Amino acid sequence: MSDHTISEQLRTRAETLAEALPYLQQFSGATVVIKYGGAAMLDAGLKEGVLRDVVLLSLVGLHPVLVHGGGPEISGMMKRLGLEPTFIGGLRVTDAATMEVVEMVLVGRTNREIVGTLNRLGARAVGLSGKDAGLITAGKLQGEVDLGQVGEVTDIQPEIVHTLIREHYVPVIAPVAAGNDGTTYNINADTVAGRLAAALGARKLVLLSDVRGVMTDKADESTLVSALDAKQAEAMIAAGTIESGMIPKVEACIGAVRAGVEKCHVIDGRLPHALLMEILTDVGIGTMITA
Repeated sequence: MSDHTISEQLRTRAETLAEALPYLQQFSGATVVIKYGGAAMLDAGLKEGVLRDVVLLSLVGLHPVLVHGGGPEISGMMKRLGLEPTFIGGLRVTDAATMEVVEMVLVGRTNREIVGTLNRLGARAVGLSGKDAGLITAGKLQGEVDLGQVGEVTDIQPEIVHTLIREHYVPVIAPVAAGNDGTTYNINADTVAGRLAAALGARKLVLLSDVRGVMTDKADESTLVSALDAKQAEAMIAAGTIESGMIPKVEACIGAVRAGVEKCHVIDGRLPHALLMEILTDVGIGTMITA
């Protein structure tokens, strides 16, 4: 490699760092809630990359808080145990046996793996579920179809998360919580992330997805909508333009921005360094939702 080539590479790196400076200043001390799921959790290379970016954010002065999913891992474990996963409207039907698997996988395995990786990469991460310190209180999700122990957030008491943030830990939260009667509920991770971002007074909510963002034609990435306000997003849901698994993501963003979160982003977690590009550069990727 020539000296000229090395010089150009170093200049590019220096320019990237210089571009990040105003964003580092702007978000120094800010809480950023990140919903971590999809391919970014399943692919070993992507997983390592996303968690390295989380460590970097924590080391340069931001306060990342992770809420993770784990649907494919739950389905895989259910099949190994002879249970058949069933979904209605994108939500997992959760009877008592399924709930045991959900809690075992999300809290007992996935959460611990994420925490272990973050700590190995240089962060100080702590794993939680909604049950810890009364963080999340849940109730049964009401609808036309009985989904069993699928829950919705009825209350968040974020003191334990604030305490961890003050001590420079990275909280990693599994979306499992208990109701007032002690029943354990499985809650959509996007929903938990949105409610938690609002309760924490986060500056940003970032949802990692397996698509580029909100598109008017989900089969055509050129129809990506780069920015929406809450009313526009609601209209797109009502019109059926936003559908299926994108609905809880967008609804989480709508609720968060109306509760005071400045900006929410639905981005493609399959892109290397997607988090850093969204938060620390001029580029901006995916779909941004504001109030």
